[in-house]
Amino acid sequence: MAQYEDFYEKVVAEEARERAEDESRERQEGRGSMDMPFLLLTLLLLGIGLIMVLSASFARAYFETGDPTRIFVRQALFSVAGVSIMLLLSRFSIDFIRRMSLPILLGSLLLLAAVPVIGTESGGAKRWIDLGFTTFQPSEIVKLAIILSFAALACNYKGKMKTFKYGVLPFAAILGLTVFLLMLEPHISAAIIIIAIGAVMMFLGGTKLQWFALGGIIVAAAGFVVLTKFDYAVARITIWRDPFSDPQGDGFQIIQSLYAIGSGGLLGVGLGQSRQKYLYLPEEHNDYIFSIVCEELGYIGAMLILILFAMLIIRGYWIAMHAKDRYSTMITAGITSLLFLQVFLNVAVVTNLIPCTGISLPLFSYGGTALLIQLAELGIILSVSRDIRIKKAG
Repeated sequence: MAQYEDFYEKVVAEEARERAEDESRERQEGRGSMDMPFLLLTLLLLGIGLIMVLSASFARAYFETGDPTRIFVRQALFSVAGVSIMLLLSRFSIDFIRRMSLPILLGSLLLLAAVPVIGTESGGAKRWIDLGFTTFQPSEIVKLAIILSFAALACNYKGKMKTFKYGVLPFAAILGLTVFLLMLEPHISAAIIIIAIGAVMMFLGGTKLQWFALGGIIVAAAGFVVLTKFDYAVARITIWRDPFSDPQGDGFQIIQSLYAIGSGGLLGVGLGQSRQKYLYLPEEHNDYIFSIVCEELGYIGAMLILILFAMLIIRGYWIAMHAKDRYSTMITAGITSLLFLQVFLNVAVVTNLIPCTGISLPLFSYGGTALLIQLAELGIILSVSRDIRIKKAG
C-alpha cells in the first residue's frame, strides 16, 4: 500500500510539474490559435440554424405577435451574444475552468432546487425560471456542470477511480441528487441525458466496468417504475407505439411531424415553402425544427446537415484526443458526447424512433439561454484546442 501511495504521489507531482511548465510557456509565448475547422463548422451550423428558425417561425410569430420576424430577431440577438461568449471563453485557461467546476456545480444544483418553488409552469411541467426578459432551464447549466465537475473529481482521484469509495460513490451521489431534483419538475429527458453523460464521464475517468453493470440494472429498474407507474410516461409510450390511436390529442404532434418529413421527399418543397409550419405542427421552431428542415430541404438537405453535425462531433473527439492533459481531454470528450446525444435524441424523437421527449436540436432550436450555454460549451472546446498548438510546439 505504501508503494502504491508513493507511486500515486509521484504521478500527481509529475502532472503538476508539467502543468507548471505549460503555464510558464503560455506566459512566455502566448497560447496557440483556436481550432479553425471546429470554429467554422460551429458558425456554419449556427447560420443554417438561424435561417431555419426564420423560415419555421414566421407564421406563428405573425399569428401571436403580428411581427413575423419576432422570434428570428430574438434568436439572432442571442446568437451574437452566444458567439461573443464562445470566443471569450476560448481565451480562458483550462486551469481556471477547472477551478470553477465545483462552484458551477453547486450553483446549478441550487438553481435546480429553486425551480419547484419559483419556476414557471408550461405544458404540465415546471422547468423554467422567469428572468423577466426571458426564461431559462437550470437543467441546461447542470449538464455542463456535471461534465466539468466529474472531470475535476476524476483527475483528483486519479489513482483511486477503480475503488467504489472514490470511483463510484461521489459520482453516484451527485447524479442521484440531480435526477431527484429533475423528477420534481418533472423533466425525464434531461434526467436521461444527465445519467448518460455522467456514465460517459465516469468511464473516461476510469471507473471499473462492473459498476456500470450494477448501475445499468438500477437505472433499468427505475425506468420500469417510471414507465409503468407515472401516467404521463405511460401515455407517451402508448402514443409512441401508435400515434393514430389519438390523432387529435396526444398523437397530433408526432403525426404532423411525420407528415412534414414525408412531404419533403428527396429534394424538399423548397426553403420557406413548408405547409406544416402554418400552425399545424406544434413547436415547429423549437424541438421539432428538424421536421421543417426535412420538409423544406428534403432528405438530401437533412442528411447534409447531419453530416455537418457528424463532422463537428468527430472534430471535437479529435481535439479531445490531442488535448494537453487529462482534464482537457475529459471535458472535451464529455461536451462532444453531450452534443452527439442531443442531436441523436432530437432526430430520433421527431422521426418517432423513440417516445416524445423535450430535447432541442443544438444550434437550431429556438431558445436563447440554451443557445448561450451550447455556444459556451463549444467555447470551452476551442479553449482546449488553443493548447494543442503549445503541445506541438513544445
